[in-house]
Amino acid sequence: MEESKKWDLIAIASIPLIMTLGNSMLIPVLPAIRSKLGITSLQVSLLITIYSAVAIIFIPVAGYLSDRFGRKMIIIPSLLITGLGGLISGLGAWWVDQSYIIIMLGRLLQGIGAAGAFPIVLPLVGDMFKKEDDVSSSLGIVETANTFGKVLSPILGSALASVVWFLPFLTIPVFCLISALLVIFLVKAPKKDCNEKKTSVTRFLKEIKQIFKNNGRWLYAIFTIGGICMLVIFGVLFYLSDILEENYHIEGIIKGCILAIPLAFLCIASFVTGKIIGKNMVLMKWITFSGVTVLTASLLLIGFFHSVLILIIFICISGIGIGVVLPCLDALITESIEKSQRGTITSIYSSMRFIGVAAGPPLASILIKNSPSILFFSIAAACAIAAVLALLAIKPASKLSSSQ
Repeated sequence: MEESKKWDLIAIASIPLIMTLGNSMLIPVLPAIRSKLGITSLQVSLLITIYSAVAIIFIPVAGYLSDRFGRKMIIIPSLLITGLGGLISGLGAWWVDQSYIIIMLGRLLQGIGAAGAFPIVLPLVGDMFKKEDDVSSSLGIVETANTFGKVLSPILGSALASVVWFLPFLTIPVFCLISALLVIFLVKAPKKDCNEKKTSVTRFLKEIKQIFKNNGRWLYAIFTIGGICMLVIFGVLFYLSDILEENYHIEGIIKGCILAIPLAFLCIASFVTGKIIGKNMVLMKWITFSGVTVLTASLLLIGFFHSVLILIIFICISGIGIGVVLPCLDALITESIEKSQRGTITSIYSSMRFIGVAAGPPLASILIKNSPSILFFSIAAACAIAAVLALLAIKPASKLSSSQ
């Protein structure tokens, strides 16, 4: 990796870390929020869903704007908008008795900001490094920062909520401001060619349509696998957080530490995978298939057991499966897209991941009413579909372009 880019990468990696904290910190706090506001399990799960649902809508727009006007021009205002959303949710919870609607409005604003933050990181990394090995390694670090945020989130969220339940909301503006300052002063994004002609919206859409016409099978497979992986993470964590508190009366930092265990396995797996895949796209395909297969098997086994210890062990194995898949998907899609369309295509991929995040908690809250086994068998079936897609649809090839 280029020595001069290390500080840039540290600043960039702060974005997925902080975006993840802003959302995943709430997972262990959801039961407390439900109790304080007197709302249902489904209603409290919507605090996660609204963030992701709004981001899904705005991510492609942010990706297109970043292709036209530059990555930093979109990332920095987006971080500040995310921080403002956290501030509104926190102050609403603090000052208003029946604050559910205000918190939801703040979360909506956070989702708008999130759309222009982490999703733009992937194309930015692709722009900054010339060597494909450096791109893969850097994307591995970015995905590791994302998963480390998930490891830290339940511990930090539980610790903050033990002081006062709405404190996690009020820390989000601080984190976002830190990340924005790091990006402003440390990231030296590649300058756009002044002689490069701006592509019209009509021509741009035509080029994107052509990419999907020629390479849709591969791209749709990657989008779907990414979305399913995120659905598993957030659905299973929502379920685990709920049963630890409801069935075993484990709360606070201890619960946060337990939730962090499988996420730690996910984080380590992402870091190691990012280091070893290099530019070998065939290896990326087979690691993706293997990871999703392991994920499917572990979720099926969880459906047959109800011991919390066995549950955590198999969730850890699931974390390893997801951890090896995500860096491969990031690298496959980033390294296969021309720079002029990279922001938009990777943003669509990020939208699919956010669909998984949005669907996970409410799906879990609905399915576990009947039986936890139904939840795990259902998401195992979705993972089995993802494994088939990885095997049959992902066919590594040369860089995609609209002219193919």
